[in-house]
Amino acid sequence: MDSALLVHRLHFAFTVTYHYLFPQLTMGLAPLILILKTLAIRKNDERYDRAARFWAKIFGINFVIGVVTGIPMEFQFGTNWSYFSRFAGGVIGQTLAMEGCFAFFLESTFLGLFLYGEKRLSKTMHWFTALMVFLGSWLSGYFIVATDAWMQNPVGYERGADGSLQLTSFWQLVLNPWAWLQYAHNMSGSVITGGFVMAAVGSFYLLSRKHVDQGQIFVRVGVIAALIFSVLQLFPTGDWAGRMVAEKQPVTLAAMEAVWETSPGAPLVILGQPDVAQQKIDNAIVIPKMLSFLTWRRWNAEVKGLNQVPKEDWPDNVPLLYYAYHIMVGLGTIFIAVSAVAAFLLWRDKLYQARWILWVLLLMFPFPYIANTAGWITAEIGRQPWLVYGLLRTADGYSKMVSAGNGWFSLLGFMGMYTVLSLLFVFLVRREIEHGPEPEPDPALPKIKAGSVASAEVR
Repeated sequence: MDSALLVHRLHFAFTVTYHYLFPQLTMGLAPLILILKTLAIRKNDERYDRAARFWAKIFGINFVIGVVTGIPMEFQFGTNWSYFSRFAGGVIGQTLAMEGCFAFFLESTFLGLFLYGEKRLSKTMHWFTALMVFLGSWLSGYFIVATDAWMQNPVGYERGADGSLQLTSFWQLVLNPWAWLQYAHNMSGSVITGGFVMAAVGSFYLLSRKHVDQGQIFVRVGVIAALIFSVLQLFPTGDWAGRMVAEKQPVTLAAMEAVWETSPGAPLVILGQPDVAQQKIDNAIVIPKMLSFLTWRRWNAEVKGLNQVPKEDWPDNVPLLYYAYHIMVGLGTIFIAVSAVAAFLLWRDKLYQARWILWVLLLMFPFPYIANTAGWITAEIGRQPWLVYGLLRTADGYSKMVSAGNGWFSLLGFMGMYTVLSLLFVFLVRREIEHGPEPEPDPALPKIKAGSVASAEVR
């Protein structure tokens, strides 16, 4: 591989992986904040309002860092991947522009109203701002996923006289079947992150015996959300996504499961280490015929192997793809198990006193980030060696005029800046968690009107 191409790929991989640490939590928290606001109105309970305000602050910190780290990523299309931009900009420019002009401003405007307009808005209008923040964040996610989905499954385009692609059908672009399935799978993964992070903070409060009332709310809402969306992540969204890959990108499926030879009744690999040179899996634990059944709903269905296509059309890092996919699936299984046990104890009214499961929930918070990252690695490495599947190879899409040295210089600069951003993020979030939700007003204290305070100051 050309050294400049390798550096450009590392550059984009680093910036996009770091950036997505933040949007996945905002997209995961948005529906949970809306749920807390809804419960506050339905139950007429101020505790849920305080919980929503607390998580809105965490949301805001993530949102700001996500914006800061997302802007350089889009500039890389013109700097590191200029040929790709000329080739595909007439198509993907539509969804990227809509994400910035519509979804981003919708989300940011109503986030400001939610954080600072509560005293000036009615309860219903404040709930409406939470709804708009949710819609804005999830609409933003859809436009980004639709962009990536088009690179996986190009639709609605034609080739111009200069060789570039031009959009012919906006609706084919935004209603791409790959986009719908990828979006459902991606957003359920985001809510898993939000649910486990919320449950982890609640567990911290319960274990440290402070903000106990709020901690119980965080644990309850987080565990229920984590369980529901962990199951949805497996079925139907994961099942749909896997079957789409089998249909549209059979070589990707073969690399994900390290299937070398085309055969009927292909087994499902549970554990094992792929040996590309020998084209086998060492220490394999398999379930016979299960891969055929999961992908085609027939026990003896044929599953295409890697040797069906020339080696230059294989994903260029089969072991990385294989391990990323199995890490994602393995962690997803663990999420179901942990959230199911916690939900059972919640149902039995024993969760808040079971310190062992609270410790498990507390320590679980980084693993949804790992699972989501592994999922995106699976999607992006699986598309290789194509930048736009079947139309433009990755080796042809990068900026030939940007040398490897220039790429390394800017990559190291980004690493330094993002280290500072990481420290700032940890400081701000830790400060909010240590401060905790707003304390409940003491009913024994007399309520003092603002006018009384002003007149007292005058006197």
